[in-house]
Amino acid sequence: MTNNQNFFLRNIWYYALPSYQLKPGKMIDRTFLGEPVLLVRSENGKVSALRDICPHRAVPLSCGRFDGQEVECCYHGWRFDPDGNCTVIPSLVEGQEKNLSRFNVQSYPIHETQGNIWIYITDPEKPQPPAPEIDIPVIEGFEERSPQLVEVMRFPCFVDHAVTGLMDPAHSPYVHQVWWWRSGKLNEEAKQFDASPYGFTMRKHQLSPSMGRLYKLVGNGIPETEISFRLPGIRVEQTTSGNQRVCNLTTVTPISDTETEVTFALYWTHSWLAGFKPLMRLLIRAFLGQDRTVVEKQQIGLKYDPVLRLIKDSDMQAQWYYQLKREYARAIAEGREFENPVKDQMLRWRG
Repeated sequence: MTNNQNFFLRNIWYYALPSYQLKPGKMIDRTFLGEPVLLVRSENGKVSALRDICPHRAVPLSCGRFDGQEVECCYHGWRFDPDGNCTVIPSLVEGQEKNLSRFNVQSYPIHETQGNIWIYITDPEKPQPPAPEIDIPVIEGFEERSPQLVEVMRFPCFVDHAVTGLMDPAHSPYVHQVWWWRSGKLNEEAKQFDASPYGFTMRKHQLSPSMGRLYKLVGNGIPETEISFRLPGIRVEQTTSGNQRVCNLTTVTPISDTETEVTFALYWTHSWLAGFKPLMRLLIRAFLGQDRTVVEKQQIGLKYDPVLRLIKDSDMQAQWYYQLKREYARAIAEGREFENPVKDQMLRWRG
């Protein structure tokens, strides 16, 4: 485990991209945790991920071709199957190298569910097999469905600042001063939090009138919500109103030391909400854009490496995140079970 405060969490599942972005027979090059990755979907629909560097002369495989079965490097025509196995080296003649396995490229475990593609990023120094599927969040009640709306936005910051910024309960009156969400008035809040797998959960509670304004469109009941967070940066908010539900899956995926991708995926049960998708997309972009703008401003001060002084109780979720992250890294390094450091408690703040 690194002693650096700003370290990437490895040996864990990260959100890669929405399923619809990767069509059969196509490939997409991405970067995760500073690693170049090529995602491909075979003609039969299976998704695979390879390190996006040819082991011969280091040309990105994404510069080559994918025929729906194998990737071909554009430099010398070396070919690789979706598992990273080298299958063809055209320049070889009879009697030369036969053990092509020496030239395989790294592959990454991939899991696709509910319209989302997840990738497992290992630690090269201490690789671990993928955690069980339970570590990939499943939105209950939407097992066979894809999200009805997905919005992706890049934040110009290290992953920790994106995570703690999005979970911050006290910034809304200052960052999100818009009529359709809430005013700049401060409200006193008191919420019960409980430890949950690899994270914590804010117990189900009724939304305040200002916060529940939009959700009242969903059903005829009093909106109630439950919010959970789990490593490495996964937030699930489930809101019910009457017999209708809206579920938001927000994921935070590190791209590099200075860039992070935030994905906002929305599921709902009410059929007529589909007609409001264009408006909802605009509102979500505006909301995420406000968070992105304040994070941009934060980078000005962070250049001077200041000591960040977190307070109780409004910063407790951020403190838990750092504790969870360090504990997970230690557990992997020491080869032991993860022990959740979060303790059940009531948090109070004005925001």
